[in-house]
Amino acid sequence: MMYRSTRGQAPLVDAGAALRAGVAPDGGLYMPQELPRFTAGDFSDTPDLPGLAARLLAPFFADSAIETALPSICADAFNFPCPRIPLAHTDNNACPGPDILELFHGPTGAFKDFGARFLFRAFAALGQSTDRPVTVLVATSGDTGGAVGCAAEGVAGTRAVILFPAGRISPFQEHQLCCWEPPVEAVRVSGDFDACQALVKAAFADPDLARRHNLTSANSISIGRFLPQMTYWARAALDVTAETGTPPGLIIPTGNLGNAFAAVLARACGVPIGPIMLATNANATLSDWHASGQYEGRPSIATLANAMDVGTPSNFERLADLPPGQIEAVIRVNDDAIKARLRATFDQSAYIACPHTATALEAFHTLDTDQRQARRWIIGATAHPSKFADTVEQVIGQTVALPPALEAVLGREARCREMGVELPELAGILAR
Repeated sequence: MMYRSTRGQAPLVDAGAALRAGVAPDGGLYMPQELPRFTAGDFSDTPDLPGLAARLLAPFFADSAIETALPSICADAFNFPCPRIPLAHTDNNACPGPDILELFHGPTGAFKDFGARFLFRAFAALGQSTDRPVTVLVATSGDTGGAVGCAAEGVAGTRAVILFPAGRISPFQEHQLCCWEPPVEAVRVSGDFDACQALVKAAFADPDLARRHNLTSANSISIGRFLPQMTYWARAALDVTAETGTPPGLIIPTGNLGNAFAAVLARACGVPIGPIMLATNANATLSDWHASGQYEGRPSIATLANAMDVGTPSNFERLADLPPGQIEAVIRVNDDAIKARLRATFDQSAYIACPHTATALEAFHTLDTDQRQARRWIIGATAHPSKFADTVEQVIGQTVALPPALEAVLGREARCREMGVELPELAGILAR
């Protein structure tokens, strides 16, 4: 499998080279030159997630240095559960409730664990040199940083530098992404997520800086992040289709579009997925694009669902690279509606959702009766609610217990550097 740039001005590369580079030399994002085609029957003998992942991802890593290690990478990276929980009660009892696909049972309590663990195990398979380690430069709006730090800790031949926006993530998220041992370094940026993301892009666009520090990415712009995220959507969709005879619809809370694009790509490869709807917070870039057909990035707005506070989603470039009509709806949900849905879900079913999951649940409740009854719907539950305890506990009036893995994080010492929003400052940090 070869990879091309979305901007068409870079040479084709294999999966290993695309993964190492992160971004194409012309500033574009790597896309498979052609998509493999699957049927449901191709996965009939892969009942678990690691086995399905190895089968689904095999064509994407064919003829690369990762190919032979792929089954062991998948087995090691996806070694935690991914349960699908039926939520029976809805506002309209005549309609079935959605299934909640809990993607937060990895070591850092967020769906980002899937991609981050895969990515760093893939780097290990590529045999990175300890004399000239790859520097994984990542911007985070909350959960990516924690997952990357955890996945990078102790991996030879890698270094992780995590940029996060000051005052724009939850206290637990900040502690979690600042608590990992070298070669992980957290940097608090005096700007929003888009400023962090712009710094990462500027660093990659500087050939000398990128070459000097062997830069690569762990954001969802990396093929090592969004490709493995295809697997849990495929597992859930195949299982629901087998149960009901109808491909499920997906409602995906999204900010930078990586998780949603993974579902789009899985469907384009033949996985039985019905409508894909996006749930966004007050940041209107995607909902305005879907309504008008015109895309315009803008500054991000701070919301309760902070991991989705993205005004210029990087993976839109990949979405625009595919034929139109990939997304059936984009439903925007404000903070008041997020809080109301958190409370209503808890009152009706005793289920505790994080603000991002509540955004998708609210989007589900905007569907009409015919849409709800036509198929099973799957909500992507992206983070454990305890990571947003300040918000969730205030809304539901109940303490949210930390799972053991997250409780252990609080026992670690947090440390980080500070910087502004200029590239020379980042260059100085990379040189230390």
